[in-house]
Amino acid sequence: MLVGIMGAMPEEMDKLIAAIEHKEIVESGSRIYYCGSLYGQEVVAVFSRWGKVAAAATATNLILQFKVDRIVFTGIAGGISADLNVGDIVIAQRLFQHDMDARPFMRRFEIPLTGKTSFEIPIQNVDTMKEAVHNFLINDKEFRKQLVEQQIVHPKLFVGDVASGDLFISSTAMKQALIKNLPSVVCAEMEGAAVAQVCADYDVPLVVVRIISDAADEAAHQSAIGFVNQHAGDYSLSILKEYIALIRKQL
Repeated sequence: MLVGIMGAMPEEMDKLIAAIEHKEIVESGSRIYYCGSLYGQEVVAVFSRWGKVAAAATATNLILQFKVDRIVFTGIAGGISADLNVGDIVIAQRLFQHDMDARPFMRRFEIPLTGKTSFEIPIQNVDTMKEAVHNFLINDKEFRKQLVEQQIVHPKLFVGDVASGDLFISSTAMKQALIKNLPSVVCAEMEGAAVAQVCADYDVPLVVVRIISDAADEAAHQSAIGFVNQHAGDYSLSILKEYIALIRKQL
């Protein structure tokens, strides 16, 4: 089994890529793909760049050129739900493209020619990542100690709906509009739903795990940059370590 691992920012992927052994570097489509072994699992890891188009192109290449058997998307997101705090972890249940609007031809948020307004992650994929995140929260005591020093004391795990779009949600007005239009959404990012659409087209399993970096408000930019620089890479690597341990047991 070959696992594709994607993140939209280099800071989310650098530590994970550094941990890959026996690396082979492949340049394709303006991306650099790192092939090798991560904790004994064959992987292809790539920094996809921001946004839906960049993520969709990268996911397509992982599937067609590298023949991955599943994709994991990891990285940060802005918290939409009031229950979320910086440092919490969200596993996507359904993914919406919140900037898709082809009315009056079809319903708002409906993806053309699919009849769907969202893409749902199969429950078995969600459950495996839930267990991985749970194990991370229990086992990685050293990283948890670092988080406490940054006032991230009790990071929580949520499973919920995620909104993706080519907009950085960075004001209370933007957040409230998103809540009004998609009330089930708990966090927002810029890539996951596009990758989900590609994976649905090619029938490739996907799981999306996001770490909350900001409250999607007027302080979002400053909060997100600080979080990315300090914690995003450690979160991604630690969660993937536990996830890989689980999927290797399932083989």
